[in-house]
Formats: sequence, C-alpha cells, structure tokens
Amino acid sequence: MAGNDWINSYLEAILDVGPGLDDVKSSLLLRERGHFSPTRYFVEEVITGYDETDLHRSWVRAAATRSPQERNTRLENMSWRIWNLARQKKQHEGEEAQRKAKRRLERERGRREAAADMSEDLSEGEKGDAVSDVSTHGGSNKVRLPRISSVDAMETWANQQKGKKLYMVLISLHGLIRAENMELGRDSDTGGQVKYVVELARALGSMPGVYRVDLLTRQVSAPEVDWSYGEPTEMLTPRNSDGFMDEMGESSGAYIIRIPFGPKDKYIPKELLWPYIPEFVDGALNHVIQMSKALGEQIGGGHPIWPVAIHGHYADAGDSAALLAGALNVPMLFTGHSLGRDKLEQLLQQGRLSKDEINMTYKIMRRIEAEELSLDASEIVITSTRQEIEEQWRLYDGFDPVLGRKLRARIRRNVSCYGRFMPRMAVIPPGMEFHHIVPQDGDMDGETDGNEEHPASPDPHIWSEIMRFFTNPRKPMILALARPDPKKNITTLVTAFGECRPLRELANLTLIMGNRDGIDEMSSTNASVLLSVLKLIDKYDLYGQVAYPKHHKQSDVPDIYRLAAKTKGVFINPAFIEPFGLTLIEATAYGLPIVATKNGGPVDIHRVLDNGLLVDPHDQLSIADALLKLVADKQLWARCQQNGLKNIHLFSWPEHCKTYLSRIASCKPRHPQWQRSDDGDENSESESPGDSLRDIQDLSLNLRFSLDGEKSGTSGNDNSLESEGNGADRMSKLENAVLTWSRGISKDARKAVSTEKADQNKTAGRFPALRRRKNLFVIAVDCDTDTGLLETIRKIFEAVAKGRSEGSIGFILSTSLTISEIHSFLVSGGLSPNVFDAFICNSGSDLYYSSLNREDGHFVVDFYYHSHIEYRWGGEGLRKTLVRWAASITDKNAGNAEQLVTAAEQLSTDYCYAFKVQKPGMVPPVKELKKLLRIQALRCHVIYCQNGTRLNVIPVLASRSQALRYLYIRWGVELSKMVVFVGESGDTDYEGLLGGLHKSVILKGICSSANNQLHANRSYPLSDVLPFDSPSIVQTTEECGSDDIRASLEKLGLL
Repeated sequence: MAGNDWINSYLEAILDVGPGLDDVKSSLLLRERGHFSPTRYFVEEVITGYDETDLHRSWVRAAATRSPQERNTRLENMSWRIWNLARQKKQHEGEEAQRKAKRRLERERGRREAAADMSEDLSEGEKGDAVSDVSTHGGSNKVRLPRISSVDAMETWANQQKGKKLYMVLISLHGLIRAENMELGRDSDTGGQVKYVVELARALGSMPGVYRVDLLTRQVSAPEVDWSYGEPTEMLTPRNSDGFMDEMGESSGAYIIRIPFGPKDKYIPKELLWPYIPEFVDGALNHVIQMSKALGEQIGGGHPIWPVAIHGHYADAGDSAALLAGALNVPMLFTGHSLGRDKLEQLLQQGRLSKDEINMTYKIMRRIEAEELSLDASEIVITSTRQEIEEQWRLYDGFDPVLGRKLRARIRRNVSCYGRFMPRMAVIPPGMEFHHIVPQDGDMDGETDGNEEHPASPDPHIWSEIMRFFTNPRKPMILALARPDPKKNITTLVTAFGECRPLRELANLTLIMGNRDGIDEMSSTNASVLLSVLKLIDKYDLYGQVAYPKHHKQSDVPDIYRLAAKTKGVFINPAFIEPFGLTLIEATAYGLPIVATKNGGPVDIHRVLDNGLLVDPHDQLSIADALLKLVADKQLWARCQQNGLKNIHLFSWPEHCKTYLSRIASCKPRHPQWQRSDDGDENSESESPGDSLRDIQDLSLNLRFSLDGEKSGTSGNDNSLESEGNGADRMSKLENAVLTWSRGISKDARKAVSTEKADQNKTAGRFPALRRRKNLFVIAVDCDTDTGLLETIRKIFEAVAKGRSEGSIGFILSTSLTISEIHSFLVSGGLSPNVFDAFICNSGSDLYYSSLNREDGHFVVDFYYHSHIEYRWGGEGLRKTLVRWAASITDKNAGNAEQLVTAAEQLSTDYCYAFKVQKPGMVPPVKELKKLLRIQALRCHVIYCQNGTRLNVIPVLASRSQALRYLYIRWGVELSKMVVFVGESGDTDYEGLLGGLHKSVILKGICSSANNQLHANRSYPLSDVLPFDSPSIVQTTEECGSDDIRASLEKLGLL
C-alpha cells in the first residue's frame, strides 16, 4: 500500500505478539477461528487492496496501548475491519465486472444495429485497429496535431486572421474567479480550473481575429468572500500580445462577466448549484443578446454579432452551455476538466461510501447526466491528453470511438449517417506564459558575477531555505513538487533515491510538499505520507541529502525551478497516474530535463518536448536508473535541456489559442436564422416608425397557417424543394395571411403600407400579440384528462380576469398535445383559440401562434423555431431505431407477448416521434431509452407524458422551457415577465419548467395523482435539481381555487 509505511509497524507488532495469539489469554473470537493468521491476512487483503486512512488512526491508538491484551484486542478489531473492507472490495469488483460485461454487450449490440442501418459496405477508412480507434477524434496516435513551429509561421497565421471580428463566450460557474490574486486552493472549487479559464480568456482576447471574449461565471456577494467577486464586470488585461492584438474597440478585449444566480449573499459549493442552472442560463442569455446587439452597432453594421462558439468548462457549465447554445443556435464546445464517471469509479473502489451515499454527497448522477448532455450537444470536446479520451470518455454512453470513426469516414465520402452524430475529440494541452521566463545560464561552480554597472542580484530567500538541508549544496538537485498525497508516489521516489548509492553520491533530493505548520495539523492522509518520508530518510540515513522545507510561497516556485537548473538538476513527477502534468512544462521552461510517469499526460508532453525519460512509477529501480542517467551523463542532460527549450513554445498560450481557433473554424457556423434576412431589427419595439411592408413580407417567410393541424413542412433531414411556381403561390398566400393576421391594421391601412411607411399605431400588429403583453402566463399543467386541464385554465382566467380583459396579460398553452388535439380540446371546452397568443406543442418541438384569419385556419406555425431545434435531429434513422425498440418491448407475461409500445403516426410530426404506451408501469424508464439511443449516437430528448401513456421523442435541445427562451430571442418577450403554471408533478420534462428568471406557480392538488413511477426511476432525485427555496416559486393551497391562484400571484408581486 503505497505511501502508508505504518503498515510495517503494524506487521511488526503482530509478529511481536507471535504465539500469544493462540494462547489462553487470546480473545475467544480469535481462538474459535483456529489458525487465524493476522499477518498473512493483512498482507493478502490490505497490502494489495486499500488505502484506508481510518485504519491508520486506529493503528495509532493501538500502538499507544501499553497493555498487551488490550493491544491484541485492538489489532483483532482492526483485522475485522480489514475483512469488512476486503469483502466490500470484492463485492465492488464483482459488480464492476458485471457492469463492464453488460456495457460491452450494449456497445456491441448498438454498433450492430447502427451498422444494419448504415448498410453500405465499409471502406478501408472505416476499418481500424484497436490502437487507432482510441484516438478517433484526435487523429492517429503517431501523428501530432498541426502546430506552429516558428515565429514566422505564427505571424503568417496571424496575418490570415486580420479582418475577423469574433465574439466568444466561455463559461465556468463554480469557485471564485477574478483576474488577479486568485485564491487558488482556498477551497476545492477554486483550483487549477479557475486559473486555466482566466488565462484562456485572457490569451484569446489577445489573439488576432478575436474582438471580444466573455468569461461567464457566478456573481458572489457573500460576506465571507472578497467584494471583488460581486463586481458584475472585470476586464482581463493582456499579459503579452506579441504585437498580434487588433486595434482596440469600444467593447473589445476579454472580460469576466458575473451573472447573479442562486442564493443571494451566499457562497455555495458546486454540488449545490444544480437547481439554479436555469437561472444562470436565462441571465447569460440576456447578457449575450445585449452584447451581440452592442457589438453589431460597433462592428457589425447594425446586425448582431453572435458568438462564434460557447465553451463550457466542467459539467455544470457544460449543462449551461448546451442550453445557452441551443437557445441561440450557435456551436458549443466542452472541456470536462474532471469527469463524473471516473470519479464515481474511484469512490466505489475505495469502498467507503455506497453509490447512494456518493450521489447524496457529490450529486454525481446529475453531474454525469450533464456530461452526457454535453456530449449530445457539443461540436468539439477539448481534452488535455489522449489518456482522458482513452480511459475516461470511453466510459460514457454518448462516446464510442469506433462508431465515431465510421461516421466520420462516411461523412468524408458524403454518405448518409442516418441521423447519427459523434462529437470530435481534440487534444489541446493547456498553455503557459513563457515571455517572462529566463532560463538559468550559470551553475553552482561557475556563477555569473556582477560588475559595477550591473551588480549581481541577491539570491532568493527560498534558496537558502532549501540549501540549509544539504551537506554539499553544489550537487545536482533532483526536484519533486507535489502535495503529500499517496497518488503522487513520493515515498517510492525516496526509496529509489535511498536504495541507489551512486545516485546519492551524485545528487541531492528536494521535496516541495506543500505548506505545513505541524504534522498534527495536517490531514491524516497527508500526515501519513509525510511521516513515511521522514522514516525513509531516517532508514537510509539521508540527512544532509534530502530537503523538505515547511513553507514556500507561490511566487517562490520559479526560483525553486531556477535553483534546480543552476545545479544541473532534474525535475521528476513519479505519480501513479498524472492526468496532464503542468509542472513538467513549467520545469522545462526553466531549463530542467524531466523524468515522469509513463501513465497519463506526460506521455503526450514527452512526445512533443523530447527532453527526458519516462518510467514505470511502481518500479523504483527504473526511477533510480533514469535519474542517474540524466545526472551522470552531462551530454544527455544538455541535449534534453536544449530539446525542451527549443520545443517549449509549443505549449504557449498563443499556440494553444491558434489550435483552438482552428478547431472552431472547422465548425459549421450557426446563428439565429431570421438574421439572414436583410430586414432590420426584429427585436426593436413594435411601435417603431421604421416598419415597412418588407418587414411584414420577411416575417411571412417563417410562418405558415395550419389548416387541419396535421403534419406540415419538411423534415430537417429532407432537402427536397418545391417547384418555383408552387413556392410563389405559397409565398403570396402567406403574405396575405400574415397581413390579415396583423392586428390593428385595417384594409385601407394595409394598402397604404405597400406604398409608404405606416405610422406607429398601424404597424403595432407586425408582431404576434404576445409581444404587446405586460405579462405572459404560461399554462404548462400536465393534467391526466382534458377536463382537468380545462378546469385549471378557467380558474387561471378567472383569477386574472381584469388583466385579461385589458389585454395586459397574454396566455401561452404549453403541452405534450399536438395542435390538432389542442384545437379539438378548445372547441369541446367552448374556448376560442384566440384566448391564447401561442401554443407550445408536442412537448416543445412545435410552436404555433393564434390567427384571426378563419379562412386559412386557426394557427400559424413558426418554422424558424424548427431551424433552431433541428440540430442533430436524427430524422428517419432515429425513427427506424425507435420503431425497432418499440417492437422489442412486450409483455412477456401475456400469452401472445402483447406489444406495449406502438408508433402513433397520427400524433407524430417532423420533429416529434410519438408512441402510445399500453402499460406504463412495464416499460423501461427514460434513462434506459436515452442510454440505448446514445450508444447508437442518436441525440434526442425522450419524454414520457400524459401520465406515462405517451412517449414523445424530440430534438435533443428542444423542450418547453427552451421554447420560452426562443420567444425571448425572437420577439424580445422578457423571461422575467413570464409566469409558468405547473401541477405538483407532470411529464418527465417537469424539472425544466421550474427555475430560471420566469416565475412559477405550483398548483397544489393538481397532477398529484400523476404516475410517480415516471420520476421514481430517474438517474437522480428531483430534489437535487428543483429550487424550491427560490422566491420566484410559490405554491397555492390544496384547494387551488381562483382566489388561491390570485393570492399566489400577489405574492409574486404581479397583481
């Protein structure tokens, strides 16, 4: 058990007891077990298994016990604890083996079904060996990413970017983020990721072709943190633009934008942020829209400048970026930093917590679902190393490198992928600032002396703190810089140094193991590692050869690297697994050769820098040999230093950003589609005197009247076009329909509009009626019956009768029903379709507006909305897979194997595939169907609705909540002026309706009898994601009459 030498003393104590365990004074339990050997048991079950720090505490107490009998009893208790841990370990190993076998079968079945749909013979490009498949999204393992190799090449690339004016958005939600004096290590949320995103934003803002970069994070105004984290905006001043920065503009540069969301005046950990993600998305959406308009006025000729990409960092920001990018219809990028499935596996292997306890503590299942959604929505997933792809992303349902390779081969051949999509994996190592680093030229024997004009600067204080440990400080220094964590493998390094006499004679060892005041004040894990190091120093008599200073500042780290380089030393990272290895790059920049673990990111770093040796971290002889080679062979040392300094620029921020921007340039540009028309600002006030007939004609391009409520239009995957004649007739009909639909414009006025600009009153009807409302009430109650929904609607109408009659309050019906079902429902209830301004149908896959033109129908469909949600819609390939899945769901208890799920063609539309469910309690839960589809690279949103009797499958970024955001983007209807009415429960998309800037009213007693099984089989409980403590959410009383609804609205300050 690496890093826990207390085991040795434990074993020695057991051996000291010897035969005493079997004599009459031994405990009854041990005697009953016969020839029980604590020594053998401990070696077999603990040495090979666990790093359990609680056992160390128990041993400390046992070692302090003087009574042999009490000591034996304590040792016996520890043995039983070890047995229990070993049993949990074996149980976990069995469960893990079953999970892996099941996952392998699911993957193979998914690939077979995908191959059956993609029935063409595979080309050679689609076939691949196991080695090349693992890097399917990052290129071959043997081929490096294209990199800048010289300053001239960078300048050439920079000149090619001139004239571009890109707007980019980065998102990093948790932790405390500011430009300077970052409090890294203040808590577990404020670590390396904070530094990375700030430096990335700063570097991007200095790149040619980039006009503005916004880093969005949480605004924290809590009393326990510095006031600077509550500032709404903070500019990131560039470190070094290298002459590449374009001329500064009014809003150009990089900025930290802090969006208020979550509990006010309270700093909370990332695990508690999930309920407030929708609130952040709405606030970020408002900022991006306003900034896009401002940039459009400055550099876009009056047309909004939309983000070229939105990049989410970590799972919470990935979830936010998916919703934000989906609402804006722009490309999304994702960087995981740390992945939930990998952490879950590690925690389960430790055996300290059950899966339920892990989820309760870390909200791990919500995090994993956010990462799966990020895979669904991302164009590119950026990683630091290939190890992250090969060992971590492969754990996810939504990523299969083998299938991804086949899909890209088909794309290159211009062959259909049948609705399947796989994000590209791009390995782009983090950057560093090197312009201020000057490699050490002198050495300890021939130091550069100062002169009268340029006196030598005094040695840094940290040098004396280190060298005081050494008998001969002029020997080459082997430097390790890591916290005292068992995973960092420091004890193996000390053992290797102590066992190799030639190495001890040639070099000193310096261990920078964080800061400490006293060992007793350290965590038990860190303390045990440090105690082990001290015992090893004593064991091998390394006094005068090993330095381990108690304190150092972050600003001292460069000086420590310089000291090691001055002594012709070596930097080593012996960790068991190193995800990336930023310290290796830092050490290289200061002229140090490296020795590093062969597991993880250092492999990629070594491939680029070629400035050292890789070792097996478990092999102390290998570690000692590598260090001895570099220390003893001065030519090898000089060659490694030269290679490192020659290649280090490949890890600079400009290089990182160049590769990053090149990846983004490969994405297909997307933005709100209506901006393609040359029509002025749709979001300007409806009373603007600048409206013209051209505006109304342009509006008609995306609106079609639904005459019968059936399917209309073409699928997003069907590129067939109507004939020009039919198109012209349709265009004329639509223009006439829209002109008729425009309220407040008389026939005479419409004639005048065709020849001259209309006045303010006559053009007020250019937009849907919802644009003119003071508030919008969204009825999203998922009642079991039409009667229940009709009764709820009437109660809400009665509660706000005054506002309704005045026209200040508009209504939107948000439901899983089709538009035909809505029309039948309204007619049967004696309601006119005009009582609603808009209809969000089919669980959010269709958007309609009410129409006054009875000749052409009651409803107008918004086809621009379809252009917003069709991203990664599987179309016919998805439909075939769903039909095949539905046929496999049968009631095996029935004699004739009754089919439980059947396709509902009459209820399906181009962007919603509907299925009827016969026995809701017997069908797989949403998470299982999502998993099946993700394994086949089909991206969609699966919803059980109408109390589980219907299944709607819609585009991955379509939902009823996203439809509300679309209304804000398209028509400028502020989300804060919306009120969403929901029941106590609802469809499986229920969680999306609560939270955000809009206000919510939960109608008690309504939908309380909804099928709880719909939500019981969720991956994570609703309580993890619903912000019931939000002041924007109120609940009525159980009676839920019109008076109760009115009282709830008064609480929200609306009446």
